[in-house]
Amino acid sequence: MINITIPEPDVTITKQINPQMSNIYGFTDFHLIPRDKGGFFMFYNDKRELLFVGKARKLRPRIKKHFEDTVSVIKNHRNEVSTIEVYVNEDPVDREIYETYIINKLRAKYNVDKVLFR
Repeated sequence: MINITIPEPDVTITKQINPQMSNIYGFTDFHLIPRDKGGFFMFYNDKRELLFVGKARKLRPRIKKHFEDTVSVIKNHRNEVSTIEVYVNEDPVDREIYETYIINKLRAKYNVDKVLFR
């Protein structure tokens, strides 16, 4: 049996209700997400329910796309996202394994691909 342990997030940002500084989609600390690093990310709502898991070769642009894209899986649920956890991992195989494992282990609400539990 293979044992997979989900690592601690490298960056966690939380949506601000009334941000004092300029913000991107309500997240004032969006700049903390690495721009040119690969990894995977998780979107949570305010009840700490996992909404979506994704992976990317470049994290910040990919996460931004989920808030801008008209074809994103979470396009109708963007306002639910209150916390983003980011995990830096440059190995594409590791990213794929973590994404699939987390989707199925934690039952991400809006992931439709790679779902084995339905």
